[in-house]
Amino acid sequence: MTSEGWGTPPVEPISQHYIVCGGNALAHRLILELVEHYEVPVVVLVADRTRDHAPQIEQLAGVAAVVEYASITDEALRAVSIGTARGLALVEGSDQENIHAALSAQNHNPDIRIVFRMFNQRLGENIERLLRNGAALSGSATAAPAFAAAALGRPNSVEIEGRYLHIAFDEAITSDRVCVVADQIDRRDLSKIRLLPAQQGDSAEFVRLASEFGDDGPIRPGGVRREAAPVASVATAATAAPAASADPADPVGPANPDPTETPADPEAEAPGQEPEEEPTGTAALQVLRIEPREPIGWRRRLRWRVLDTMRFFTSARMRLVLLTALAAVLMSFGVLWYLNRNFGWTVYISLLDLAGAAQPDQLSDIASGSGTGGIWQRVAQVVITICGITFAPVATAIAVEVLGSGRRGQPRNPGAGTRDHVIVVGLGNVGTRVATQLHDLGVPVVCMERDPQARGVAAVRALGIPVVMGDGPFEEQLRRARLKHSRALVAVSGDDATNLEAALEARHGNPEVRVVVRLFDDDFAGHFYKTLDNAASRSVSYLAAPAFAAALMGREVRGTLSVFRHVLLIAELAVEAGSGLIGLNRHDLEDEGGVRVIAVRFAPGSQLQWGLPDRTRRLVPGDRIVVAATRSGLARLNTVTGVS
Repeated sequence: MTSEGWGTPPVEPISQHYIVCGGNALAHRLILELVEHYEVPVVVLVADRTRDHAPQIEQLAGVAAVVEYASITDEALRAVSIGTARGLALVEGSDQENIHAALSAQNHNPDIRIVFRMFNQRLGENIERLLRNGAALSGSATAAPAFAAAALGRPNSVEIEGRYLHIAFDEAITSDRVCVVADQIDRRDLSKIRLLPAQQGDSAEFVRLASEFGDDGPIRPGGVRREAAPVASVATAATAAPAASADPADPVGPANPDPTETPADPEAEAPGQEPEEEPTGTAALQVLRIEPREPIGWRRRLRWRVLDTMRFFTSARMRLVLLTALAAVLMSFGVLWYLNRNFGWTVYISLLDLAGAAQPDQLSDIASGSGTGGIWQRVAQVVITICGITFAPVATAIAVEVLGSGRRGQPRNPGAGTRDHVIVVGLGNVGTRVATQLHDLGVPVVCMERDPQARGVAAVRALGIPVVMGDGPFEEQLRRARLKHSRALVAVSGDDATNLEAALEARHGNPEVRVVVRLFDDDFAGHFYKTLDNAASRSVSYLAAPAFAAALMGREVRGTLSVFRHVLLIAELAVEAGSGLIGLNRHDLEDEGGVRVIAVRFAPGSQLQWGLPDRTRRLVPGDRIVVAATRSGLARLNTVTGVS
């Protein structure tokens, strides 16, 4: 391939389109978001049409063209009509390459919206200031919290002004939940999950009453007063759905009918036959005042650190010698104390003996009877002095080894004292983020990496995290990583087969370990959930792509929450002059499903109000709303607001 490039450039002049530069998994998911949920034309610029996800991208309906160039040059940008494009997404390449491409694109089209992937978030924030309309996002930073939370078996959270939103399931749902976000959860068939179904959850009863009574209040024509249905309990509200719609075109239909009612289909439940129970569940959005921390006491962490340090610095044979010498020193110390009955003097003379600086009794002193302590004291001092000869070279060897390995840049191996830790397989961008986040929570971490040049090796070594290096069999690598004493394994390399292999080997070596696997393919993930218990699957591109798509449309996604393989977006929208949000109320925003308004700030500088109890209050310029939305729901809001 030459620098001139080739491919399928637009045959006819194209404008008002979006350009995605990259052929990786994130680019694939991002293009799907744009063409399926936002329904905008997309032109793709790839380095090689035969590699990675480029062949699948070419088959996507809605992709206007796929153009191949080895690098993002000015010529490549002109080939994809950068001058008439509405947005540009740079989701592949190094930070330096993406910065250069973003600045070049702005020179060609000063008004274009630019979203670029950056691992160095601090640098990305500085580059944003150089762009008129740009945003820097990190796919690994977006996805890493979900992997870390899954490894610890607790929900991921998104912080909104001091409160932490998270997903709770079934029995963990409390009465102060924000809203029900999913129902019909079946681990055996994850496609049944309904995420934010229309008129579902907390707002269902309000919407039904508003539709039934209109604007005249709760008095029906004819003077008959109709009482609102009582608020259901947490378990009932989480699992019950509104009555079936009378409209046959209603896409929702009966959600979870009352199990006490007779099924409409006579074949659904034959007389005398037990109905088959479906393991369905519910998920709800809840708020925590403080971010959940990992409950590991400082005493346990100190004990782990002491054991790990001692066993890291010494071999098993050396530890046996040192423990024997230490026992001899303590026994000799006890003899000296017994003979002299002076603790301070005993400590003093013992330390001198260890250092080889004690003054022994002279023969003249013994003959004259002026010796100090007799035969047993002399024996004790000899023992302490000999043991001191053992300790001194060991301490010197430890110091030399520590200094030498630090200067050579060798990664630290896990010690025999490592317990209750999380093993992170793969130190790419995501693995580095996950290991760092777990370490910040106080959780012991051990990393595994086959490539000694991986960028994450130096980063985690700087934090003192042990790293198992090598390209041997996973069984041997996991043994060195102390698998039998670990609590979880997170496999986040860039290859699905490698991640699955690591998970299966881990489960074979430790049937109780929790496994979290990075998988791109949804069908693969479905089989994974059916096969393994105490396991979770996450997709980096699936978690990050909605945030990139929303940013490309000018929306701010504060975070993503996982409901198994489904994604719930927490986004903040500003009501600006000319926005389609002006004049809408909570009913209008939530009517079609896929969106829940969870907080509102009615004017600049005012306090954020959670829940928005006034469902008829209409939005005005200057308001800001925080919503929980599905990917299609957020895309619908983007269409309503008329973003150009």
